[in-house]
Amino acid sequence: MLKTRIIPTLLWKNFGLVKGEGFDSWRRVGTVLPAIKVYNTRDVDELILVDICATQEGREPDYESIAEFSCECFIPLTIGGGIQNLDHITRLLHTGADKITINTAAYTNPSLIYEAANRFGSQCVVVSIDVRRTPAGGYECYSHSGSSPTGRDPISWARQVELLGAGEILLTSVERDGTMRGYDLEVVAAVSSAVRIPVIASGGAGNYAHMADVITSGASAIAAASIFHFTEQTPLAAKHFLRTHGVHVRPEYHPSAGSSPAPSLPPLNLQSA
Repeated sequence: MLKTRIIPTLLWKNFGLVKGEGFDSWRRVGTVLPAIKVYNTRDVDELILVDICATQEGREPDYESIAEFSCECFIPLTIGGGIQNLDHITRLLHTGADKITINTAAYTNPSLIYEAANRFGSQCVVVSIDVRRTPAGGYECYSHSGSSPTGRDPISWARQVELLGAGEILLTSVERDGTMRGYDLEVVAAVSSAVRIPVIASGGAGNYAHMADVITSGASAIAAASIFHFTEQTPLAAKHFLRTHGVHVRPEYHPSAGSSPAPSLPPLNLQSA
């Protein structure tokens, strides 16, 4: 049985990390490299780092900075932002990214999903699906950091990206993002039941119970940001909680430490890292 992963999300804007609500990321929460070093010690399973300005500014990923980050990251690292073609993906993987995540480019050029999966394997291709509720009570996919409606239904789009070769889906509720009010369980359940590939739920985690709820709704992994930036809740404690509620999670120790549990650590504080 696949184990549930805990995946912090880092939003990279210009020279630092930011967080806000509803994709309005304005609040500074630290810098990238110290945050990566902190998470290296915090029993997380993977990291997602997204350059939220690259696509809006029409530029390529910052390969030089990403190479520096990947050299200090000892857990699987997914990179997103500014990816438009296969060359960008190739360069990111060569700089040390383990996976890439694409959103806007997937809508404008769906064949990019197939090309990347065919060349590098589905396991490194994550398609990001950002959704908003419609006035009629349904959902619509958005591109360009949640600002542009695409007219696509997330269930049919999820099925399409799976057929094209995506290995995972990063599903984010724009309205729940940064609110810490809980995940949108309805859309997670609908998309998870429509595809066979893992769905990473994102947007709304405020406590460990929210994480357990979204796993029960069908998510294979949990992405979270504000809960770790702004509260004393930690990935390690999240794993303890989930295990006691019957969720299979990865062990809470590092290979270099043998079979002994990792020592207790203080809450995350990325701003002073």
